[in-house]
Amino acid sequence: MTKKTGTETRTLHSYENTEEEQLAKQIAGTLYRYDCVESERIPSLADLTEEHVSLFWERGYLVVDKLLDETEIRSSLEALMDIVYDRSQGSKVQFVKPKAVLRTDEERELAARKVYDYVKHEPRLQAIAAHEGMLAALNRLFGEGAKLAQDQAILKPPTGGAEKPWHQDMAYGPLAYDKSVIGIWIALDPAELDNGCMHVIPYSHRDGAVPHYAVRDWQLCDSSVLVERDVAVPLQPGGALFFSGLLHHGTPPNFSVKRRRALQFHYAPESANKLTAAEYKRIFTNEWTNAEC
Repeated sequence: MTKKTGTETRTLHSYENTEEEQLAKQIAGTLYRYDCVESERIPSLADLTEEHVSLFWERGYLVVDKLLDETEIRSSLEALMDIVYDRSQGSKVQFVKPKAVLRTDEERELAARKVYDYVKHEPRLQAIAAHEGMLAALNRLFGEGAKLAQDQAILKPPTGGAEKPWHQDMAYGPLAYDKSVIGIWIALDPAELDNGCMHVIPYSHRDGAVPHYAVRDWQLCDSSVLVERDVAVPLQPGGALFFSGLLHHGTPPNFSVKRRRALQFHYAPESANKLTAAEYKRIFTNEWTNAEC
């Protein structure tokens, strides 16, 4: 098995041809629903109670309307764009087209899918990863200290930002720990129903680790996704989704003319240890069961 790891725009997008775009639209229409939107939220982390902590572990996620303030949002966006435009060095960028053919800043931005490994190189984003209120909330959720396991930013450009199929984050090697990691997904642009906001399956983390398959990505089998239980989680800039690393979640394509940029951090409990390769294969792949997607 091979494992795969706000302005209008013009023509550059992620789809190479009409057939590919039609398939993306079919997937968006059949594997996601848009009529069930999460309404249970807390205004800020200052409002976090023990009841919310219990709710997080019961449902697998918690929505916070305002985690970052306007200054933090602006600073984060400036840092991300500086990385994409090569004005900030050391961080990594995943482009959907060869970097050599991207001649302008606009082309670079529209082709950038992910920025990652930036905490050691970009102080403005390191400050977000070390956000005092966020770390305090993680300590309450874990019941112990938290350690940063992964830093990235997911960029879904206008008019064709690709789908991230349904998956569990702990099925990706860097996040395969023996205790649940927690992801924090922070919107920097409005993340809405039409531009690829987060979608979750409440309570799905209770099923534990599920085999993933190399289809469009490293993902859950489409036929096993409980689409009827899908809940969309729109967020305004600065809003955040805290979620278990075993929660089933995904994001549909962005066919709108709006950007959808988001920071995403993963933290593990300080006492957590990485899974061995054999244990990872046993619980996150079909190698030992011969099950097919």
